[in-house]
Formats: sequence, C-alpha cells, structure tokens
Amino acid sequence: MLLKIMADKDDKYPENKKGTFYVDRSCIACDACITTAPDNFSMDDDDGHAFITKQPENEEEKELCEEALEGCPVEAIGDDGSK
Repeated sequence: MLLKIMADKDDKYPENKKGTFYVDRSCIACDACITTAPDNFSMDDDDGHAFITKQPENEEEKELCEEALEGCPVEAIGDDGSK
C-alpha cells in the first residue's frame, strides 16, 4: 500500500485560484481549511470538496493557509512554492 505524503499538484481541482496553494482530489470536505482560513478557502457544495478561492495576499493569510495545510486530515492541501 502506497502512503500519501502530500497533496498532488497534478491532481488539483480546476477551481483553485492560480498560485502556490491548492486543494487536490483527495479532499473529504471536512471544512477544517475553511474554518481555519475562511478568506482563502471555499467549499464546492455540489461536488463536496474545498478549493482555494483567493491566494494569500499578506503574511497573516499565508500563515492561516499554512495552518490549514498542516491541519488537513487527509493532506489534500498543497503548496508548490511557486506563483
């Protein structure tokens, strides 16, 4: 069995706003990221997954997105480190 170590940028949802952070298709719609960084994450209620609606624009938002990434129970949030 292959263990997933981090989100897969090649499997991210198309709704993600272009930038460093993204949510991939392993999202289980737990709302943890939206609770942590509500200005940056939203939920697709029709399909049942979160996605990035706004890339962080300041240090506070970046820290919240990083906290959401670290707190994701299925490691569906990624940060590819490029814009």
